[in-house]
Amino acid sequence: MITVNCVFCERIQNGEYDAIGDKPEVVWFEPLNPVAPGHLLFVTSHHVESAITGPYEAAMAVESAASYAKVNGLTSCNLITSAGIEATQTVFHLHVHLVPRRANDGLALPWTHPRNENR
Repeated sequence: MITVNCVFCERIQNGEYDAIGDKPEVVWFEPLNPVAPGHLLFVTSHHVESAITGPYEAAMAVESAASYAKVNGLTSCNLITSAGIEATQTVFHLHVHLVPRRANDGLALPWTHPRNENR
């Protein structure tokens, strides 16, 4: 199902994605503003709002991202999904960020607790 006014549904409808072999339920593409080289989004091919509304689909997206990382030799990465405005979700179509990590890459996780900043 394609949802009107969903930027990810539009990208999928326009064929702006790559697929994972035998998993048509999940596709991937580069985000508009990648935070690191190799940053990708693994997105459900049909509209699901979040991991909360689609836990099965979230599991497929995480599995696809992890498999991609393994096949491509990544040894360190973040697999991140958010659900809801307060959790920093800005596109309400289930997606998992695959962010390759490297030593001293300068990326900080967004949820460092203020009490732990001086550690």
